[in-house]
Amino acid sequence: MRAVFLDKGTFSEGIDLPAPKGVSDYVTFNETPQDDAIIIERCQNADIIIANKVKIGADVIRQLPPLKLIQLTATGLDNVDGDACKAHNVELYNVAGYAVKSVPEHTFMLMLAAMRATNYYHEKVVDGSWQDNGNFCLLDIPLIDLEDKTLGIIGVGTIGKRVTDIARAFGMEVLWAEHQNRAPRNAEYTAFDEVLARADVISLHCPLTDATRHLINEKTLAKMTNKPLLVNVARGGIVDSQAITDAINNEQIIGYATDVFEQEPITDDDPLLTLKDHPRVIFSPHNAWGSKGAQLKLWDILSHQVSDFIKNNNE
Repeated sequence: MRAVFLDKGTFSEGIDLPAPKGVSDYVTFNETPQDDAIIIERCQNADIIIANKVKIGADVIRQLPPLKLIQLTATGLDNVDGDACKAHNVELYNVAGYAVKSVPEHTFMLMLAAMRATNYYHEKVVDGSWQDNGNFCLLDIPLIDLEDKTLGIIGVGTIGKRVTDIARAFGMEVLWAEHQNRAPRNAEYTAFDEVLARADVISLHCPLTDATRHLINEKTLAKMTNKPLLVNVARGGIVDSQAITDAINNEQIIGYATDVFEQEPITDDDPLLTLKDHPRVIFSPHNAWGSKGAQLKLWDILSHQVSDFIKNNNE
């Protein structure tokens, strides 16, 4: 079968991405413009499309009659028209479970960097401020330990549970938040509003849905009476960026550490950029998922899925 990989450049340079077993004709593009005509031209005779961030809509799917499978190199399915896939007998696969080490570790990197003002103190070393001060150490921004702090987790899937394990190793108390406006399902969960009120750190790991879009907003931020640090490695749209910016400026929360943004790459007018010099604000460019190990695991899972699909369709 012929497979076309539309955006191989979303993986790190040097990561080996061989053709899955059973693929007889393998064509790769480093990137593909978001242009239906170009996507159709590149995939004209493809049985399988492999893609990450390229959006594939109904018009594209309709004009590719040989197409049998769209294999995504991500967990989210929102870049592909699933209804069109069903209408044209095209299978749609994603990849899950590849970042269960990478994302939790990145979560704690962000958390520790914000709680200990890492970026701020790095700049004080390299810009001469420490030398000008003359003291053997600088402590003008308090360093905050994680031990004995309360971590609230919103989104208790595989990653949320791994974050729980790491947090407990740090000596943190962990609260699992129940869905908003619901009673806790069992003793392991805590009411959503109670988590907001009690947590010293709140970590987001839930999917972006209609129910979670702007889940963190002016009203929910006002319930965070303990002035927590907010960590977001889920999706940018789960938070209202302007509300976060206002909350930090008004000292309702002590900081924001995020790997994700409402628009990606971040736009110049995103209000969060006004916080770039805040000692407890830290950004990373949506790469929490992408450790070398996670990328290799992702491709291994994907390759087995594609190979199994080819085998089943050739029997």
